[in-house]
Amino acid sequence: MSSQAGTSQQNNTHDSDDDVYDMPRTPRRTPMACQFCRGRKLKCDGRQTCANCQRRGLPCTYVPIQKQ
Repeated sequence: MSSQAGTSQQNNTHDSDDDVYDMPRTPRRTPMACQFCRGRKLKCDGRQTCANCQRRGLPCTYVPIQKQ
């Protein structure tokens, strides 16, 4: 019975401020991927020269897609 009391004390030490860290993180969505990332279906970070293009030494170009 003493082990149950210890468990309930541990649950009570969990502050409400820590609840922010319990929520699942959703990654930020880039509004548009560059041509290279779009062609290779890679995650583009949306910078002027994205990390994928910079790593490969490629020109990073963004072309807007026409909405239908």
